Amino acid sequence: MREKVSERFLKYITLDTTANSKNENCPSSEGQRFFANYLVQELKELGLTDANVDENSYVMATLKGNTEGVDTIGFISHLDTAPDVSGKDIKPRIVKNYDGKDIVLNEKLNVVTKVADYPEIAQFAGDDLIVTDGTTLLGADDKAGIAEIVTAIEYLIENAQIKHGDIKIGFTPDEEIGRGADLFKVEKFGAKYAYTIDGGIEGELQYENFNAAAATITIQGRNVHPGSAKNKMVNALHIAAEISNMFPASQRPETTEGYEGFYHLNDINGNVENATMVYIIRDHDREKFESRKVYMQDAINKLNERYDGRISLDLNDQYFNMREEVEPVKFIVDIAEEAMNEVGIKPLILPIRGGTDGARLSFMGLPCPNIFTGGLNFHSKNECIPVKSMEKCTQLIVKIAQKYAQR
Repeated sequence: MREKVSERFLKYITLDTTANSKNENCPSSEGQRFFANYLVQELKELGLTDANVDENSYVMATLKGNTEGVDTIGFISHLDTAPDVSGKDIKPRIVKNYDGKDIVLNEKLNVVTKVADYPEIAQFAGDDLIVTDGTTLLGADDKAGIAEIVTAIEYLIENAQIKHGDIKIGFTPDEEIGRGADLFKVEKFGAKYAYTIDGGIEGELQYENFNAAAATITIQGRNVHPGSAKNKMVNALHIAAEISNMFPASQRPETTEGYEGFYHLNDINGNVENATMVYIIRDHDREKFESRKVYMQDAINKLNERYDGRISLDLNDQYFNMREEVEPVKFIVDIAEEAMNEVGIKPLILPIRGGTDGARLSFMGLPCPNIFTGGLNFHSKNECIPVKSMEKCTQLIVKIAQKYAQR
């Protein structure tokens, strides 16, 4: 199992599936379309004859059950990688028997994964780690999840004595740019409950996530030659700086943790004449989340009084805390926790400081907690994954399927 899951993962990450938020098509990149078709072929070769991909590159397939009266469950991962760091020409290497010390990824570029900066990696001393060459991300988010699901399905096929019900498989495009569930057909998928395999470090089990909104602030300045600018120029960049300073430094991602929410300035572009700022707003508490949106709107209104309405705000909700939908069927979380204990994984039941396809799918009628892939430092050149954690996740998927049959 360990060899197969790592081989699959290393094969999958050779494909560039970086999402492109500037492309309104679905999928937003042709690499995702290629990968989707590749996976359909692989699943058919394993014996999943109904494996299919639609025009938007949503992949679905069924492993038929060998036991009657079992709830149909699903496992879901996403095809794309984050656009934050390049996902093209990934050159991984395996650090055998990791010694628990700093890992030099690229000596020439001085890219190092330091234990001081990423202390959680030290616990994997003695394991084999897959790392980058310091020029790209790795792609464990979420090609590790896909590799783990496919390998678990292959294991169940090869070990027909393991009892399980119907198992649905779903791979979605464009999760990293917030569109993964947009065109997901829950009724076609056909599962009663599902799990996204899209978490981080080994043991993560999550059924709470941020409430999320996105905000685009557009500033219209007035450019005049600086030699004659007095009482005429309105510098959009200075207004952008004022806006940034209206949100406390104590409420940014880099200064918050756990259930604490934040305002995150994700992108800024512009010049004197005009500027654009892109924020994301996050909070686990729905009331605090709504207050954050009101605070932002009030801040813009206040500045508009001074700058004659030169600032516009486009504020939209993205997803909500899945806890509202999962708690009524919390036994699906309990089953995953029990399965973890049975395969020797210490459960880490923590809120997601982010979101997954499962958050939106839960509100679409498919309760969908999130399970670890084993990866660390997602969306960065320091991304890595212990091979043992991928093996553990694969074992966990098999065990969850067993436990539903035992019910």
